[in-house]
Amino acid sequence: MLPISSATGQWTNPLIALFTSTTSTCVTGLVVVDTYNYFSIFGQVIILCLIQIGGLGIITVISMIMLITQKKFSLGDRKMLQESLNLDTDVGILRILIRISKDVFKVELVGAILYSIVFIPDFGVAKGIWYSVFHSISAFCNAGIDIIGDSSLIAYKENPLVMITTMLLIILGGLGYVVWFDMSEKIKAGIKKGFTPVQIFKRFEEHTKLVVTVTSVLIVSGALFFFVAEYNNYGTIGDLSLFHKIMNSFFESITLRTAGFCSFPQENMTDFSCLMSYMLMFIGGSPIGTAGGVKTVTIFLAVLNVVSYIRGDDQSIVFHKRVTEESMRKATVIVSVAAFTIIVLTLALIITNPINIQDALYEVISASATVGLSRGLTSNLNKIGQILIIIAMYLGRIGPISLAIFFAGRGHHKSKCRYTEGDFFVG
Repeated sequence: MLPISSATGQWTNPLIALFTSTTSTCVTGLVVVDTYNYFSIFGQVIILCLIQIGGLGIITVISMIMLITQKKFSLGDRKMLQESLNLDTDVGILRILIRISKDVFKVELVGAILYSIVFIPDFGVAKGIWYSVFHSISAFCNAGIDIIGDSSLIAYKENPLVMITTMLLIILGGLGYVVWFDMSEKIKAGIKKGFTPVQIFKRFEEHTKLVVTVTSVLIVSGALFFFVAEYNNYGTIGDLSLFHKIMNSFFESITLRTAGFCSFPQENMTDFSCLMSYMLMFIGGSPIGTAGGVKTVTIFLAVLNVVSYIRGDDQSIVFHKRVTEESMRKATVIVSVAAFTIIVLTLALIITNPINIQDALYEVISASATVGLSRGLTSNLNKIGQILIIIAMYLGRIGPISLAIFFAGRGHHKSKCRYTEGDFFVG
């Protein structure tokens, strides 16, 4: 809110400041004012810091600061960090934290260098470097906030370096640290032993195999659907060459997985593409990464749960490994609660704002999945609408199921008695 944060040197409206702070920390990307035009360099630095904190995770960032300042880690600190990174043990947890810090810095540095090849000639040395650093961190953290202009990356939709760099940063951020480490170790070992790509893939952990497989299928299938649906649509990719149509189709498929950058106006898409966007945004990225959504593994297990029930299987097997009942139940609950939350917030947005259901649903899914894409609606929402989107972004980042468990005071309610079974007719 400080005057130093705005380009005009005036105090910022509290709701605008709260919205911007939430979209940055929750790495969403929806904005009610143009970041490049409204905020000063100081304000943009604050936004970038919030993006980095939100992308890495609050617990991870605090732990990094403790490491840098040489603070001692208590057993509770280690357990909390273990939970935030979803690890089985806290053995070597600090070594993993250091590795995450180094790898994130390396990836963001390489991304900034690649961006600078284009941005320095376009904006000069100082601005070019700043823009490169900002967009590299924003892309890796899947935030989608840009400071180039009011049209995201539309001006660069025919620039392969900017588009491909952005896509790679989004994918790397969305895969998750666990997948990073497993892939890097197995690939290095496989190259030394002369293994084929297939042999290396077979040696990945089952979680890595599932993440890579589902992510690849979603990216390729999404790109194919967008390419076909938008091929002759001059409002999106219809006026581009074949190569650029393919590149922008892949970009749209990837950015919808919670990144938030766009290479064409989202409101110009066909209804079919809009429906595809709903599904891709809802799914999001992968666990223990910078992406949002219900996550790739979660949606896979939820679908597998349905398939297993229909087939009458007494257990669910993925890559020759049995999926636990708890994992299947958790996945189904997460998807159900997320879908219910989206429906409620969409209805509330329609009631409080004179908008159609297509745009409202797109906005709410984008916010709750921390995507950040909009059909030109965000800045036109009234105060109640903006507050609803703030709630959606917040719930999307921490997870509605986590909030429900927190307020419910989850405990172990194991009854010593067992009731007789009742006859309840389902379906």
